[in-house]
Amino acid sequence: MSAGPGAAPAIQVRGLAKSFKDLDVLRGVDLDVARGSIVALLGSNGAGKTTIVRIIATLLRPDAGTATVAGHDAVTEAGAVREAISLTGQFTAVDEVLTGRENLVLVGRLRHVPDPSATADALLERFSLTDAAGRRVGTYSGGMRRRLDIAMSLVGDPQVIVLDEPTTGLDPQGRNEVWQAVRALAAQGTTVLLTTQYLEEAEALADRIAILHGGQIIVDGTLAELKQLLPPATVEYVEKQPTLEEVFLAVVGEERA
Repeated sequence: MSAGPGAAPAIQVRGLAKSFKDLDVLRGVDLDVARGSIVALLGSNGAGKTTIVRIIATLLRPDAGTATVAGHDAVTEAGAVREAISLTGQFTAVDEVLTGRENLVLVGRLRHVPDPSATADALLERFSLTDAAGRRVGTYSGGMRRRLDIAMSLVGDPQVIVLDEPTTGLDPQGRNEVWQAVRALAAQGTTVLLTTQYLEEAEALADRIAILHGGQIIVDGTLAELKQLLPPATVEYVEKQPTLEEVFLAVVGEERA
């Protein structure tokens, strides 16, 4: 459910630069994330994906450039950005001693929502966790914990959710559970910025894909547009379309094994 033509992006990054001592991690990054869309940010380990996420989430100041969320500057209007955004990191932030419902109620109280109990029940149902609501989270599978983690990030109805490598360490079943949760988010109008190293994850979920390499976004487009960067598919007995992995390796200039 994306916004109509001409609507301001939910996330807009312009000329973003960040260095750590002598290491230039970001060298002028430009990125737009349309409202109600899923944008996947791809990059190798150390490419700077998490640095971009931390700047967008007001956890790190850029050396140059700007990042805005829901029209608010991440540096000068950090409080407004924090009200509009929710960040789910690479590792779940759930309390394993509490039950699933208790985790959600606790977050609701911390965020001063009017009815934390009702909010918890609605999110448990939304993420298919109602049957496990009374169980300690320490008994949950990896996929269930991650779904609860995403549910917790939605307390307070943020306009934008950033998922930083949300399926790291999950088995295929757990990954599929998270994929279904992310698709449901976008279907209900939430804007999602997803960082991932899993190319099939971006291929399965994203409306647009941006590839970060050498501190810059070198490619940004739909999957169909990215596939056009390679020669047309050759036809033998069947048509072989390029995979997103082939596109990624081609545009970053690395040789395939």
